[in-house]
Amino acid sequence: MAKFFPELSPAHREFIAAQKIFFVASAPRDGRVNLSPKGLDAFRVLGPGRAGYLDCTGSGNETAAHLAENSRVTFMFCSFEGAPLILRIYGRGRAVRPRDPEWRDLRPAFGPDLPGERQLIVAEIESVQTSCGFGVPLFASAGERTTLPDTWRRRGPDAVAAYWAEKNVRSIDGLPTGLLGE
Repeated sequence: MAKFFPELSPAHREFIAAQKIFFVASAPRDGRVNLSPKGLDAFRVLGPGRAGYLDCTGSGNETAAHLAENSRVTFMFCSFEGAPLILRIYGRGRAVRPRDPEWRDLRPAFGPDLPGERQLIVAEIESVQTSCGFGVPLFASAGERTTLPDTWRRRGPDAVAAYWAEKNVRSIDGLPTGLLGE
């Protein structure tokens, strides 16, 4: 049976901290719904009513474009080990970039620097939902992939900037992401 909460409790925070993967979903008013898996120990609870993640350079930038358009975002965590549980965070989000004044205050909460880090996705929580997760299979984590940070470390900041300009300034539906201030 699903239960709703107005904010994250200490038990929710403990559950989130134990997960190795989370998912982020967003959608424009018109166009494709985006659902992306995330790892790299990037998610942080910033308080009972606020959470977010460090977003690294990837093949697209859908979440930032959708948040710029309508701010709707959902984060989902599933237990793949131990007791079954699914936790969803529904909120209103935005991208915070290194050029933004807020970056300096928020960025330290997200751990060590990662090559190719692009922005923080920060959400004000509207509600939290838990459900049973009985249908989620058991999986054991074999560890983090290092391919993404290794790639951007090897290629360097100039390659990151070129990649952003080519692949990350518009969503697949043509919406601006705001990454380069466009």
